[in-house]
Amino acid sequence: MALVFRIVMQFVGISLSLLGWVLSVITTYLPQWKNLNLDLNEMENWTMGLWQTCVIQEEVGWQCKDFDSFLALPAELRISRVLMFLSNGLGFLGLLVSGLGLDCLRVGETQQDVKKRLLILGGVLSWTAGIAALVPVSWVAHVTVQEFWDETLPEVVPRWEFGDALFVGWFAGFSLLLGGCLLSWAACGTRAPLASAHYAVAEMQTQCSCLE
Repeated sequence: MALVFRIVMQFVGISLSLLGWVLSVITTYLPQWKNLNLDLNEMENWTMGLWQTCVIQEEVGWQCKDFDSFLALPAELRISRVLMFLSNGLGFLGLLVSGLGLDCLRVGETQQDVKKRLLILGGVLSWTAGIAALVPVSWVAHVTVQEFWDETLPEVVPRWEFGDALFVGWFAGFSLLLGGCLLSWAACGTRAPLASAHYAVAEMQTQCSCLE
């Protein structure tokens, strides 16, 4: 029963980490980090991402333009690019490392200590990737709220609002966090009974061969 519960926790943990990593990659390239609706022209909506701005018109459709300069971007967008790339890299590395430490993987089953350390390391990497995804998304959201309630701007000036990418990024960050915690928790549990039985049978066979 303990072995089944341990394997289930590992499966849930790596599944959440995989889901969080995929959503993190999607968030990085989505152009809907911010939305702008013009009251004067309801037929036209603007969106802004880390790489480009887009305008959506009913007659023309999507039209996007990449940012000309990285240094000309606001600080939150520049740092968000770096952190999202860091999240994607750490998340992918965490999946590889923790995958090698899963109990259901027969590779290296005689080296349980190594598999345990790999699983813990993979969990830590996924957890770090979750933090790296939550920071830029939350920062952009904070700046958006500040600009929205800025009393120094005239009321007729359009205000940016939350885009769909922010919500996808939050979900990605929390999935990576939860997945990393489950992987580390499953690794810190007791040794799987299957592994103990395997070692016991191997030791018995060795003793019998020596007696012969």
